[in-house]
Amino acid sequence: MRAVLVKNNGQSADDLYIGERPKPSPDAKEVLVKLLGSTEWISCKARYLSNGTCANMPIHIYRQRKGGYPVPPGVSDILGVEFSGTIEELGSEVSGFEVGQEVIGLAYGGAYAEYITLSAGNVMPKPKNLSWVEAALTSQTCAYAIAFQALISISELKSGEDVLIHAGASGVGVAANQLARLYGHVITTASSKDKLDFLHNMPKGSTHGVNYREQNFAEEVGVNVIIDFIGPDYWDKNIDALAKDGRMVILASMSGSWITVPKVNLVKLLYKRLRVQGSTLRSRSPEYQAALVKRFWDECGSHFQGEELKVYIHKARTLRSRSSSHSDRQTDLQMDRSGRSA
Repeated sequence: MRAVLVKNNGQSADDLYIGERPKPSPDAKEVLVKLLGSTEWISCKARYLSNGTCANMPIHIYRQRKGGYPVPPGVSDILGVEFSGTIEELGSEVSGFEVGQEVIGLAYGGAYAEYITLSAGNVMPKPKNLSWVEAALTSQTCAYAIAFQALISISELKSGEDVLIHAGASGVGVAANQLARLYGHVITTASSKDKLDFLHNMPKGSTHGVNYREQNFAEEVGVNVIIDFIGPDYWDKNIDALAKDGRMVILASMSGSWITVPKVNLVKLLYKRLRVQGSTLRSRSPEYQAALVKRFWDECGSHFQGEELKVYIHKARTLRSRSSSHSDRQTDLQMDRSGRSA
């Protein structure tokens, strides 16, 4: 089968090439899927689909290509984790699916290829109203489901609560804005008026935007939940912006790994009874990921039928232009699914 492979340690986007790999066979509890859509999440740029087109590339795929993103032991060295396609073969112990069924799924790797095998627990029926690319996007626990995990599973967001979402025009940011609006008031940060207008004008978009280049988001005090991708540079302001009993989920640390300010006031956490939690998803067990995706679709899948949740696709590219999306990523032009820079 054809697959997008990496040479020379992946330090350049030109180190991606189309090669041949053996077509995999499913184990007893796995399914073999012929891929028709493959996509990922955060700060999106276009990327490969096995039928010759592609959609959106996230930062963790870019970093994995360069050897800077650890993956679980035994994971395929082929990039890509989310996909849509049709089941071609069932393992001997698999039930509830059939050959030819259209599915979406989440794998630990291997989605930049024509075929993939993975646990049957990590695939779900494809929504009939979505295209292959849209379906691959909505299968993302690294976008909609990871936003769902942060907002609902971890933060336990309640109706009427206020949410502050940083990096709002990133892939997860777009998903989080829409999901949070199902519950209440949403404040989002981005770097330009165009991005803030886009986020506000989504059918379920932000209710208030903050241009972090010109405004101080910490003045938006009293939010119940913060979804943060920035890390150290925003630590003090985030703590100030949280209301009592507030919750903050840190999904990335784009400003570095260390809080280097001279003093960090832990008393604020005590006095305001704050809860801060970090979260990654790729290191979670297949069982956890399967349960999370199922819960997301059970609770939120119907919202894709209308306009409450909507997939925004930046662009599609051919498999032969495999380096273009990584070249774009290398210039740090982060794009959301609508094509706006983040």
